[in-house]
Amino acid sequence: MRILHTADWHLGKRLDFFSRIQEQQDVLNEICEIADKEDVDVVLVAGDLFDTFSPPVDAIELLYGSLKRLTNNGKRPVIAIAGNHDSADRIDAPDPLARACGIIFVGYPNAQLNASATSQGFSITHTDKGFIELLLPRFNYPLRIIATPYANELRLKQYLGEGDDRDIKLHEILATHWHDLAGRYCDAHGVNLLITHLYMMKRGGEMLEEPEGEKPLKIGNADLIYTDAIPSQIQYTALGHLHRHHQLGTASSPIVYSGSPLAYSFSEAGQEKKIILVDLAPNENAQYAQQRLHGGRTLVRKRFDDINTAVAWLQNNPNTLVELTMVSDTFMTSAELKSLQEAHDGIIHIIPIVQSNSSSLATEKPLADLEKDVKSLFVDYFQSRYGQQPNDELLSLFEEINGELDTSES
Repeated sequence: MRILHTADWHLGKRLDFFSRIQEQQDVLNEICEIADKEDVDVVLVAGDLFDTFSPPVDAIELLYGSLKRLTNNGKRPVIAIAGNHDSADRIDAPDPLARACGIIFVGYPNAQLNASATSQGFSITHTDKGFIELLLPRFNYPLRIIATPYANELRLKQYLGEGDDRDIKLHEILATHWHDLAGRYCDAHGVNLLITHLYMMKRGGEMLEEPEGEKPLKIGNADLIYTDAIPSQIQYTALGHLHRHHQLGTASSPIVYSGSPLAYSFSEAGQEKKIILVDLAPNENAQYAQQRLHGGRTLVRKRFDDINTAVAWLQNNPNTLVELTMVSDTFMTSAELKSLQEAHDGIIHIIPIVQSNSSSLATEKPLADLEKDVKSLFVDYFQSRYGQQPNDELLSLFEEINGELDTSES
């Protein structure tokens, strides 16, 4: 049985002011093509389908259209769980209609779905709170999935029946819940998976960095979930939340963050984005491989000390989104800024760094000479503040503003 694991689509997300919806459409199209080419049997989407609780209409349409396409006309089950960016209610809302198309949404950690069958043949043969068993026509053994969407500490304790005892850590709550389900349903005569959207790490291992701009899940050690919470019956664990690929398990029982399909912050610049293909059979070790994704514009951080060199690079690298740092001895003029912006449509930030050639400034600033005219006072202030003379454009702007002030006063 071949499984495709992906996560953290963040549909509707922008990079500052820049819409990524076309890139998201391109990369989801690539994932759909991979699913068909690789003859995938099941698709897992491990949370953060949307970027906000109230996504824009184009993001909603893209999600439903992509998931429906991934089902291969309802023949291929697609299981999608809620992440910390998703509204659990929104994820659950279309489930009855989605189920008829082969899409299984799970919004809350204790969700218990109804057993059902699709007209194309696969069926949900057994369910429990946080558990689904599927039977696919091509296989004479079932697929068991323990599904735990994102939930904060309070919600997990509420839905998993632990009351409000705050001395019980999330790790113990989930370990108990998962081991109970695995002990009851996950024997060696089927394929056994866990899908969840949480911050997880090896006990005693390195702390994994959460994405820049991501809503953090790890807030103190009480929120840590360790890999030893996963039952031994689970052959593969599909994780969502971290945007870089990580493998936390063993070669025989992988515990995998697939990563996001696009780079969503400049801290992810240079990362290769991937989906995971997993081959599983009952009572055998999982075999998994990464497949690189090529959709979307590359995020790049560049630093230049010459406008012409920067313009040339921008013109030669149009399929990028750029954080541009410009180092100079004086402030850039409006003409220089315009030349940069006209050279490329994907400049997200321009960060000017002005290096003063003058000696270090005195620790005590001199008193202003109030006998000087206002322009000279401005020049003195600017030099005191920035360690250099204002350029001609700044002086012209100052004179224009000062002239308008004089006119209004008269």
